[in-house]
Amino acid sequence: MDETAKGKLRRVIYPGTFDPITNGHEDLVRRAAGLFDEVVVAVAAQTPKATIFPLGERLALAQSVLAGIPGVRVRDFEGLLINLLQDEGVSVILRGLRAISDFEHEFQLASINRRMNPEMETLFLMTSDQHTFLSSSLVREISRLGGDVTAFVQPQVAMALRQRFHGQVDGGLGAE
Repeated sequence: MDETAKGKLRRVIYPGTFDPITNGHEDLVRRAAGLFDEVVVAVAAQTPKATIFPLGERLALAQSVLAGIPGVRVRDFEGLLINLLQDEGVSVILRGLRAISDFEHEFQLASINRRMNPEMETLFLMTSDQHTFLSSSLVREISRLGGDVTAFVQPQVAMALRQRFHGQVDGGLGAE
């Protein structure tokens, strides 16, 4: 169904923890922005994962990284994703798949979301080849152990990670 033909914008919500936002996330958003009129990047306030950055910092980093991409908006959300979609008037969820191992979990999420709201669709985009190995948890671990993450995240994110783990703002690990 073409929502544009009905006078609605073609919109998608890309939910996640984004702790931290990586080049893989950014790549997926850029590609989605070419497919949709608006991409709403929804940063989850509540998550079963222990986050290293508080919600406000995750939002600020995502906004900073994605600022130059037309048609992208970053916001936070609490509670069920289906409620966010209803509030935003969106019926499509964007999810990225890195490897076949991601599929089972993502399939379960898509199935339960659709069960709760049959009008909801989940669109899966394969991660670009150069990012198939990349995850926020790996980036956090590399940074925590003092490794250089500048190939995996934007400079402001690398700086925030250095500050979080090592108390360094400038001239630290991976500085340019």
